[in-house]
Amino acid sequence: MSYSTPHIRNVALAGHPGAGKTTLFEALLHAGGALQTAGTVERGSTVSDFDPIEKERGHSLDAAIASLDRPGLHLNLLDTPGYPDFRGPALAALAAVEIVAVVVDADTGIAHGTRRMMAYARERGLCRLLVVNKIDHAGADLGALVEALRAEFGPEVLPLNLPADGGTRVVDCFGRRDGDSDLGPVADWHQKILDQVVEINETVMDHYLDLGEGGLSGQELHDAFEQCLREGHLVPVCFVSARAGTGVAALLDIAEALLPHPGEANPPPFVKGTGAEAAPIEAAPDPAAHVIADVFKIVNDPFVGKLGIFRVYQGTVRKDAQLFVDDGRKPFKVAHLFRLHGKDHVEVAQAIPGDIAAVAKIEELHFDAVLHDSHDEDHIHLAPLPFPRPMFGLAVEPASKGQEQKLATALHKLAEEDPAFAVEYNGETNETVVRGLSDLHLRVMLRRLKERFGVDVTTHPPRIAYRETVGAAAEGHHQHKKQTGGAGQFGEVFLRIEPLPRGVGFEFVDEVKGGTIPGQFIPAVEKGVRQVLASGAIAGYPIQDVRVIVHDGKHHPVDSKEVAFVTAGKRAFLDAIAKAQPQVLEPIVELEVSAPEHCMGDISGGLAAKRARISGTDSLRGGEIVVRAQVPLSELEGYAAELKSATAGRGRYTLDFSHYEPVPAQVQRKLTEAYRPTPEDD
Repeated sequence: MSYSTPHIRNVALAGHPGAGKTTLFEALLHAGGALQTAGTVERGSTVSDFDPIEKERGHSLDAAIASLDRPGLHLNLLDTPGYPDFRGPALAALAAVEIVAVVVDADTGIAHGTRRMMAYARERGLCRLLVVNKIDHAGADLGALVEALRAEFGPEVLPLNLPADGGTRVVDCFGRRDGDSDLGPVADWHQKILDQVVEINETVMDHYLDLGEGGLSGQELHDAFEQCLREGHLVPVCFVSARAGTGVAALLDIAEALLPHPGEANPPPFVKGTGAEAAPIEAAPDPAAHVIADVFKIVNDPFVGKLGIFRVYQGTVRKDAQLFVDDGRKPFKVAHLFRLHGKDHVEVAQAIPGDIAAVAKIEELHFDAVLHDSHDEDHIHLAPLPFPRPMFGLAVEPASKGQEQKLATALHKLAEEDPAFAVEYNGETNETVVRGLSDLHLRVMLRRLKERFGVDVTTHPPRIAYRETVGAAAEGHHQHKKQTGGAGQFGEVFLRIEPLPRGVGFEFVDEVKGGTIPGQFIPAVEKGVRQVLASGAIAGYPIQDVRVIVHDGKHHPVDSKEVAFVTAGKRAFLDAIAKAQPQVLEPIVELEVSAPEHCMGDISGGLAAKRARISGTDSLRGGEIVVRAQVPLSELEGYAAELKSATAGRGRYTLDFSHYEPVPAQVQRKLTEAYRPTPEDD
């Protein structure tokens, strides 16, 4: 079926785990004619959860893509994971869509995942839609839920349709005012949403006041509705029962008639250049313009090879076309162009603006790469997404000798696929450390490592990433003088150091006057200082948040050499640090624990013993709580097993990096006493 950009809708299904996103994904594909029979999560037969681990666990671990076509509509659907442990793929999907449909469970109501995805979509400038699922469940109080949604997300939350006859059907309340519903007269809700829509545009408002609702053209209402979505002035609510099919066809009709196509939504946040010189640019959804496309997902398929999945924003990508990756000088040929349907790849001839497509076996591709067909589009990239920093770490090593390179290659491929999974090598401890968002996240990734790449590993807790800093200003001095029988070495440095605000990093300032240290030796002084920054001064950890000001020194016309000023700078810096109230800093993480409500006491007591500061709790419907706290990362070793024991296996948690702060005195004493610096000759 042929279509153009105005027919395309790109929608990501997001929200809390268990809300029914995957079931709704199946129901929409079935109602749109893309599936003969809708699969179920229980049978492991869904289009989106095709990974064996997803089938076994019964929930999504990765974002999946499929599309449906019917006259007037080409709908690209993205099913995203609900568990916060797998936020990386969920957030990456936001780079490919204009609309985020946040699915809410009618039984359990607003959950933490609902709030999280609503906030992410708002920050990204995406159009938001709330889809209340399971409306036919006995005991679901839909009226109370609508009021709760309005209280939580604002008065701009208004129903677009309404449940009727006990949730067995839905009735439109935007295009019509007659009839009744489970939430009261349709006319009452019709007036509320109409008033909300017309007030966004002065011209439409004037026509409405002068001529009434009948004086408004369909185009005026359509344009005002989309302006409301773009500006966040309206968050529509739709009602469905994905399992029964109630409201699913109506949702497709809404997507076609009211949701914005790629040319109507807020423009994607592209910039050209980097740093202070980066300037916003507009990618126009013109099929005849130069190509601009963004790679939002990488899959290392064992049969197809590396698959780069991208969203086209401008131009047309055709089979056999030549495309550049980022600022690369050598193009690659689009030998095969695919559309995705879950795990299946359907070959297509072209991808127009708004399309989601994929190319295979292009090793240069990476997450967030920009594809283009002209060097006029060099240095273009999308504004970065707000990915959480992976803080939960495990040191890994191959279980069998000789597999080190195989392990490194496999870990690199896994890191390509998940923006919230990182691999680090620590040269000080000779450790390879994998980092993710939780114990569950890493367990899933290590299982993929074994099942997809045939690499088994052993694990142990990694060394904590402590840092050092100073608490006060101080002066430092060192004279390096060495005679070896021939030409000697001489360099003398006076400097002072000052603490900087937490997170600023390092500043080096040259205030030498009169050439007491010749300009060619200042870089050598900085080199010596940076050696200390890297290796630490009191406990062997990198130093941060300090300003070093070199203001005086001495040199010798014959004996002064670069090596002398490297040593003098290093020793002067160490001298100053010793007088500047040196401190060891520890990483503090934002911990989020989800568990049954009756476990609250055990969780709070356990966290109190870990120097945690509880910042808030949420009680969710269904007897679950979410506890948020700031905790030193060093205190969380073994917490996965502890939480499992306290909650009978029903608890889970995620970590986000928050900040660094000084360790308690007794911890600093222990770390400094254990430090054994390498002796050096003066």
